[in-house]
Amino acid sequence: MTILMPNLPKRLLFGTAGVPDSSNGSSTVSGIERTAELGLGCMEIEFVRGVHMDSETALKVRRTAERLGIKLSAHAPYFINLNSEDPGKRIQSQERLLKSARRAAECGAGSVVFHAGYYGRSAPEEAYRTIKNELSVTLSIIRRERLPITLRIETMGKKSQFGSLDEVFSLCREIEGLEPCLDFSHLHARKGRENSFGEFERILAKTAKKLGPGALKKLHLHIAGIHFRESGEIKHLNLAEADFLYEEWLEALYSAGAAGLVICESPNLEIDALMLKNMYDGLQEKQNDFIARNSY
Repeated sequence: MTILMPNLPKRLLFGTAGVPDSSNGSSTVSGIERTAELGLGCMEIEFVRGVHMDSETALKVRRTAERLGIKLSAHAPYFINLNSEDPGKRIQSQERLLKSARRAAECGAGSVVFHAGYYGRSAPEEAYRTIKNELSVTLSIIRRERLPITLRIETMGKKSQFGSLDEVFSLCREIEGLEPCLDFSHLHARKGRENSFGEFERILAKTAKKLGPGALKKLHLHIAGIHFRESGEIKHLNLAEADFLYEEWLEALYSAGAAGLVICESPNLEIDALMLKNMYDGLQEKQNDFIARNSY
């Protein structure tokens, strides 16, 4: 069964995790309007504390985003643990994912990002099997309801959380309809590495190898500065306050011909999102100038 998805961007679009701080109001509609005013291209709707938006509001969100040309995604509630020892909590996690997918689809969003859960007392292999089974059920319902939405499992920054790069890629290969949300800050915090042009380049090459070259044309990325310790992520920081080499990261993405959505999760939200957009546009201008100088 083929489910039609929203048109994919042909380049990287930059936006914020939630309503930009400089918006006139706190509503999602206000956030989309401010996103357009800033010249950004996308916004992630934050359902992280629960899905409290009704269908009427979702329709307004959809119409506003379509009118202004803003691409939308959504983030499911944090209260999801598909590896909980309690079967009831696993069912509740499925329900939260499904509710997020249904409302996001009404908003016209293309993706729902989620955190899969924690290892707890499970071995990583056991957690993998449990989460795979739970997600397979959830995605079968999404297909049955013909929701035009992609579930995106996020790479996670704490070592106690399920979501290493290999785990994410393996699940995406095994489960129809599941795709990754690559959080490069989390990848850096999880191992204390993955912070150079060469390492970014290898991650993108691995993405293409594991999921097909087309995966680089429909990326969903999270980025922020990050503070971490041996156990992994502690908190997000503004990019200028952290050690993450975001200029090299952008250059690796540009070199790979990546396209999709870049969602900035820095505390200063649109400030870092605009900085990244301007840097990305600068890379495009340099290439255009090079082509122009060498076209005679």
